[in-house]
Amino acid sequence: MKFSSVEEVLGLKEKIRTQLDLVKLSRRGVAKGTAIRLAKHLSVGVKGIAPLLSVNPRTIQRLSPGKVFSRTVSERILRIALIVVRGEEVFGAPERFNLWLKESNKALADQTPLSLLTSEFGIDLVLDELGRIEHGVVS
Repeated sequence: MKFSSVEEVLGLKEKIRTQLDLVKLSRRGVAKGTAIRLAKHLSVGVKGIAPLLSVNPRTIQRLSPGKVFSRTVSERILRIALIVVRGEEVFGAPERFNLWLKESNKALADQTPLSLLTSEFGIDLVLDELGRIEHGVVS
C-alpha cells in the first residue's frame, strides 16, 4: 500500500511514507478540513462521516477550521483513509470502491461495508473482505 496515497485522499501537506508518520500525525491531530475532505471523497457528507468517527455531526460543524480533532478521532480518520486507499487499489477506481462500500454485502451479513466502519471490529471485517476480493475468494 502506498502511504503517499493517504496524502491525496485527505489533501494533506505532510508527507506520509510510513506508519510512524501516521502515528506522528494522529498525535498532533487532524484538522476539520481533513475530515470534510474524507467525507467528500466517500460522497457521504458530514452527517455520513460523523458516525464513522464516533462524533456528533454538530461537533464537526462547530470545530473551527484551524482546530484539530482528538488523537482518537484523528486515528479513526487516518484508519478510514487507509481503507479507502486499500479499497481503491483493489477495485481500481474510487467510483467502483465507493459503490461497493454502499451496497449490501452477503459476506458481511447483508450489511454495507460503510456501516461497519463505525467499529474497529467492523474495520477489520472490511479489510478482510477486501483481501478476499483481491485474491478472488468470493464468499
